[in-house]
Amino acid sequence: MKCELKRNYLENPTEFVLVGFRTSPEVQIVLFLMFLMIYLITVLGNISMLIVIKIDSRLHTPMYFFLQNLSYLDICYSTVIAPKTLATFLSKEKKISYNGCATQFFFFALFVGTEVFLLAVMAYDLFSAICSPFLYAMRMSQQACAHLVVGSYICGCINSMIQTGFTFSLHFCGENRLDHFFCDIPALLKISCVDTFVNEIVLFILSAFIIITTTTVILVSDGCILSTVLKIPSTKGRSKTFFTCSSLITVVSLLYGTVFFMYAQPGAISSPGKSKIISCVLHTYHPYVESSNL
Repeated sequence: MKCELKRNYLENPTEFVLVGFRTSPEVQIVLFLMFLMIYLITVLGNISMLIVIKIDSRLHTPMYFFLQNLSYLDICYSTVIAPKTLATFLSKEKKISYNGCATQFFFFALFVGTEVFLLAVMAYDLFSAICSPFLYAMRMSQQACAHLVVGSYICGCINSMIQTGFTFSLHFCGENRLDHFFCDIPALLKISCVDTFVNEIVLFILSAFIIITTTTVILVSDGCILSTVLKIPSTKGRSKTFFTCSSLITVVSLLYGTVFFMYAQPGAISSPGKSKIISCVLHTYHPYVESSNL
């Protein structure tokens, strides 16, 4: 057992060291500037989106209501990760407290999980608008839209609570060096000194369940949309609808693909280097989500 080999360590670390990218100080500065630029673009772009939707009454529709919530989630998700990551690039100690690590992971899982469900909701909204235009006003009333958004947050919160509870109930026997630039499950399970089989199964089942259910909603919605679009006599109308659908599919593919490779495939826990690279992909696609839908 790993724990028997580490009995000389403290039972419970009070802080973790974020190893991040093992590079020279010069490269660390380059990474700092790159992440800072991405973070600023993400925050400023999404704040601009929120302001435009707020002040333009023509955008007070269900689609832009969901897009507004997506912008908010992007700001929150980036803010949970980026500030601490930027600090570690310039700091020599690169430390985060145990409670800070748990808090960071909880909100990271909450916002990413909520975003996954919200994208499925947006696919359903697009399906209702194109395939059932006469019933759209009734299906996507203000109350219905609010319930769908709240439901997305509830599902994301349940997933986050389960993942955080299982992960931070583990023992680390004093080992506190995380091979990542933020607190994520693969890096935490990697340094645990107890058997993590149950945690890996829970992670796989939850991730697979979320991906399969939401992907099914999206694929069925897109299939119905495609069938309806092909019947549109206007070439301009078909092109506009295809562009809207392709934007959503691109965003879904990027997000779901990174989630799958990070959490829902065998061997994800044992590949911290790959996990860090894929996390960067997940971190950098956000600035382009909203612009592709306008």
